[in-house]
Amino acid sequence: MLEASEENKMEKFKNLGISEEILKSIAEHKFEKPTEIQEKSIPLVLSGKDVIAGAATGSGKTLAFSSAIINTCENENRVQALVLVPTRELAEQNAKSLRLFSKFKRLNIALVYGGVSINPQIKEASQADIIVGTPGRILDHLERRTLDLSEIKILVLDEADRMLDMGFIDDVEKIIGRCNKQRQTLLFSATLPKEIKHLASKYMKDPVEVFAESQVDPSKLTQIYYDVQDNMKFALLVHLLKQDKSGLVMIFCNTQRNTDFVDRNLKLQGIRSMAIHGGYSQDKRTKALDKFHSKDIDVLVCTDVAARGLDIKGVSHVYNYDAPNESGQYIHRIGRTARAGHEGKAVNIVASRDYENFRKIMRENVNLIKREELPEFSAVQIEFKHKPRFRGGSNNSHGRFQGRRNFSRSRFSGRRGNFHGRRDSRRF
Repeated sequence: MLEASEENKMEKFKNLGISEEILKSIAEHKFEKPTEIQEKSIPLVLSGKDVIAGAATGSGKTLAFSSAIINTCENENRVQALVLVPTRELAEQNAKSLRLFSKFKRLNIALVYGGVSINPQIKEASQADIIVGTPGRILDHLERRTLDLSEIKILVLDEADRMLDMGFIDDVEKIIGRCNKQRQTLLFSATLPKEIKHLASKYMKDPVEVFAESQVDPSKLTQIYYDVQDNMKFALLVHLLKQDKSGLVMIFCNTQRNTDFVDRNLKLQGIRSMAIHGGYSQDKRTKALDKFHSKDIDVLVCTDVAARGLDIKGVSHVYNYDAPNESGQYIHRIGRTARAGHEGKAVNIVASRDYENFRKIMRENVNLIKREELPEFSAVQIEFKHKPRFRGGSNNSHGRFQGRRNFSRSRFSGRRGNFHGRRDSRRF
């Protein structure tokens, strides 16, 4: 028997039209109240409309599309819904949520992604009511004729903008072409670039657009940058991490090589870190995330692709060790902190190789990101893979040491930047 307060909470979800089976799961897992995107989108998706939802990771969008899928699908051992996602981690996360919400309806959910043997997936897909998968492996199944999408009732495109960023848009269109044309299509995306809008206009029927405000509280988010010499970039990162130990930290790098470099050298400095990127096995990536969630490590060093779609709570700081390539990536990164009423800080460590990218970011955030004066800090020893240690602070743009390169120069001038003496921040 639910207590009165619990009944009141469930009433808010019930008023959205959610089925009794899902309400039982929601009550069992003690969800507090519907999120903004749930309140705006669930009545629409349950009415059968095509929906474009502007919502970021952690906004509660999974329940939004799960409610439609579970309401529509039956246990029939034939594919009735496809959830298309950009990464393996997001596929696993969505499948886990779908299993949670469908517990009392007993639907069969199959995971389909690359990097593992296809044979077990063939067996699971043949008995599945719902498929959650990545574009490349879904196409593999379609070409092998081990997957039939001709009778699906619902197609979900989750993190559509990231699938675009990762170059999957052609694969996505091929997959849509193999789907039942009389389906309901739900598109979830943190941003809506013109390519995504074109995709929606081409494949969706009179879609209704809904948007949720970012979960990030701008009043609680501090955004700063440091302009630092190339050779002192890593040393500054170490100094900042050791000075401020208030919570979980995410550090973003643009390449797998830099991710490994930063992680390896943070460990040498006694900082509990772990890396995650697409070059790691699925098992290693899963273990890293489990340790981060359980707070066995304090720092997660990652690439955008590996971190995409992961809902990680309690992140106090986001560090951009490499400046992201465009503003959309920056928004995704800093959206990991300052959530649910908590303070958060986004720190950009900018050296000469970052100038070009960081100028793009500053054009759209010029009044939000404040320059911070460099604190006093010391050089640290760094180690490059299969190389001896050198005193210094950073790898170069290729992540390796080059001969006797002089790292002590205080000026930089060239095609990628033009900072002299005081490094006037107005050039950003």
